[in-house]
Amino acid sequence: MTNRIPQDILDALTDVEMPRLPPAPQITETLRVSGHTIPIRNCGCVVVGSGAAGLRAAVELARRDGDVTIISQSAWGGTSACSGSDKQTLHTANTSDQGDNFIAMARAIRAGGAMDEDTAYIEATGSTRAMASLQFLGLPLPQDALGGTLRYKTDHDEVGRATSCGPRTSRLMVQVLAREAIRLGIPFFNQTTAVRILTQGDGPARHVVGILAIQPRSQTPDNPLGLVVFRCAALVLAAGGPGELYRDSVFPNGCFGSLGLALEAGLDLVNLTESQFGIGTRREGFPWNLSGTYVQSMPHIYSVDDAGQEHHFLGGYFRTTQEMVSNIFRKGYQWPFHASRMLDFKSSLVDLAIFREGQKGRRVFMDFNRNPLPVPGDQPFSLTRLDEDVSAYLGTAGAVQDQPIDRLRHMNPLAIELYRRYKVDIAADPLEFAVNNQHMNGGIAVDIWGRSTVGGIYAIGEAAGTHGATRPGGAALNAGQVFGTRTAEHIAATGCATSPATHNITDMVTDALDRIAAILKPDSPLPYRQVRDDVQARMSDHAGIICSPDQVSTALKAATALCADIRQNGLAYDRPAEIARALQWQQMALASQAVLAALDHYIRKGGGSRGARAICDTDGDGLPDTRAGSLEEFRFRSERDVDGEQQILVRLTKEGIGISTRPNRVFDDTAKAFFERDWPAWLTKAIYDLPPAPDPSA
Repeated sequence: MTNRIPQDILDALTDVEMPRLPPAPQITETLRVSGHTIPIRNCGCVVVGSGAAGLRAAVELARRDGDVTIISQSAWGGTSACSGSDKQTLHTANTSDQGDNFIAMARAIRAGGAMDEDTAYIEATGSTRAMASLQFLGLPLPQDALGGTLRYKTDHDEVGRATSCGPRTSRLMVQVLAREAIRLGIPFFNQTTAVRILTQGDGPARHVVGILAIQPRSQTPDNPLGLVVFRCAALVLAAGGPGELYRDSVFPNGCFGSLGLALEAGLDLVNLTESQFGIGTRREGFPWNLSGTYVQSMPHIYSVDDAGQEHHFLGGYFRTTQEMVSNIFRKGYQWPFHASRMLDFKSSLVDLAIFREGQKGRRVFMDFNRNPLPVPGDQPFSLTRLDEDVSAYLGTAGAVQDQPIDRLRHMNPLAIELYRRYKVDIAADPLEFAVNNQHMNGGIAVDIWGRSTVGGIYAIGEAAGTHGATRPGGAALNAGQVFGTRTAEHIAATGCATSPATHNITDMVTDALDRIAAILKPDSPLPYRQVRDDVQARMSDHAGIICSPDQVSTALKAATALCADIRQNGLAYDRPAEIARALQWQQMALASQAVLAALDHYIRKGGGSRGARAICDTDGDGLPDTRAGSLEEFRFRSERDVDGEQQILVRLTKEGIGISTRPNRVFDDTAKAFFERDWPAWLTKAIYDLPPAPDPSA
């Protein structure tokens, strides 16, 4: 039997239309600086980014009477609105299996290490509030007849805390939050690219005073760069992750994030060694993760060489057809690559095999109209010969149809509909895919309220480095909602954003213009497109799922030399419309150097393989096996427990990229709140750790 869902329901969950933005308010004030006449808007708080996290922060601050403005490079064009997987996950507190056991959930969130324990607990306790508020705004999370939320297992989640509206879950989150932001009248400046954070003061007294952006429609003879200044007392960085760092990426095009922007502003970054990689279709076509039911339907996976010859390459890695097919299935909830799962014929051996086919220059496909071919010499594929966990899942789901496409259609017809919207019919044609970069787990270092190391600057969502080495699938969506709310609460508690800022920022804008002028050099011998190709190739080839100490060290030297070249010669561009892109690629080159510096430090200090990457080492203790023998060239170091107990911090200094470490913040999860004792801290705002008020008698 196959589930029959009416087409209009499938359409509504696939074609998620975003609301039309109202016109941006006109900016009437200008600032005359260094020969430029620059429009300037006064704000209490500026949120950079229009994804689910940024919109949550803006909505929650507006509800608390904050003066907030959103700026976005491309509204509804980021990862929240444009990326996902078969049934994109929102990881929340579980209500069906374990109750709201926040302590257990927090331990699961931080289980991969390199994550602060208090952050994990905050994400756990805040998850029910985040989900309930999204449901209040209209997010159609599925329920059973008694009101319980339908849930399932995802990667790094053995309990089953994942729920979903389908592949467009995060887009639906953006939709309902955007409607609320528009209803609240929050000003929104689209096609506005942040390029420089403006700060004042030194040391602990340093704080944000504004942000400089480029808005092409503002280009005039007096403002040839199209600059716009947003003066503010609080800044929330919510521009997502650095998807453009990698050539092999499932991020939508144009996802630059804010790592370079943050480095130049003097913020600390953390956990830049940690990313997620997994199988998906590339962004040259329709970028999408191939987790969940795409692989749980067990399609035939094969490669094609330049002569058009098909290769059943997975048959050379696994010992039996049952073992091979069962591990293809497990990619559904063990989607990210993990070095330890290359061992003992586990699911990341699939990723390694696909990676190696790519190294041979072969294209890899999955065919939903063919069952997997058998391992040579073994029995053919059969639904009666599967590992127990696989057989139980498919039996409970009722996915016992003869062909993969029918099993997929039964379990998740939306997975087929989604590709059809982008002119790819996986019910008719094989689907090309590869191992791609998908998520940055590191980012800007923040505390329990989302505060960075520079006063007034906050970071949330993928811009914040809160996720640790691994995380349960969907935990990032939850984290963005939880910390978007907490950031807004903290800004409101400070009172700094109740009215537009009016402080003098002329000197800071002048300095920013001087720095921008040093980069934008139309006659430079270094075109920004060359920087793009250089950075992306280096990161994909030397900082992907397979790394070696020598390769990373060599890549860091090249990245450092590239940044020095940019500082000396600037970047060339062809036309005014490319000014923002040139500045973004200068920042991406800096971000690449920072990632490689952190990774090189980690490896040189003896760091082993964990969530993102296998660190290959001839003396390593991890050795992947195949049915044809061991893969000695992929021998790797195992992770050390001590590395999970600390985090690597990165900061830009006058001498270059500075590296330090700090232990994870710990949290006593046996401590209990007591109402009468703890209520005063809430009433007096002591929970927000605000600076002391000035003594009026002094």
